[in-house]
Amino acid sequence: MSAPSEKTVDRFAFDEANQAKIGKILAKYPEGRQASAVLPLLDMAQRQAGGWLPRAAMDHVAELLSMPPIKVYEVATFYTMFNLKPVGEHFVQLCTTTPCWLRGSGDVVRACKKTLGVDPGETTEDGKFTVVEVECLGACVNAPMVQINDDYYEDLDFERMTKLLEALQRGEKITPGSQTGRPCGAPQSGPKTLIAAASEKEKS
Repeated sequence: MSAPSEKTVDRFAFDEANQAKIGKILAKYPEGRQASAVLPLLDMAQRQAGGWLPRAAMDHVAELLSMPPIKVYEVATFYTMFNLKPVGEHFVQLCTTTPCWLRGSGDVVRACKKTLGVDPGETTEDGKFTVVEVECLGACVNAPMVQINDDYYEDLDFERMTKLLEALQRGEKITPGSQTGRPCGAPQSGPKTLIAAASEKEKS
């Protein structure tokens, strides 16, 4: 499978819905400090463009904020949350940093390869899935985990990851969070602290 196909976007302008948000965003910053809004505007542009930032979008943000375009490019190339090439409808970010690796992230990667037929850094032929390998996403307590678009999916293994991907292939909605049902970062064995406290109280 190949990397995402290159797209040429010659013009970009925020749509009506996003234009209504710009004034509210700029109002958060002092006069003369509008450049501080570059991150939220780039994020908004990326979402409107379908998950990536064409150069025309960065130039438009630079114009709105009265910034040299190079300053906007510097921000967009520094933060990995911005994609400078097209990505699939489902943007799958695989965490393979040490905590996830120790908990079996290799099996999660293997599930992506087997189910989607692509390696990290590639996009499926139908353009539906892009898979990338990323650094720590900060959900180590529920490792291994992945981020798909804006949501985290945790407590994964080969079978659970396969199930998620197959559901997305069928066009179904999937539920974020722990895929084993444990709430937040609760111990896998269930709550123990209050049970132990109650037991000690009974003994006294």
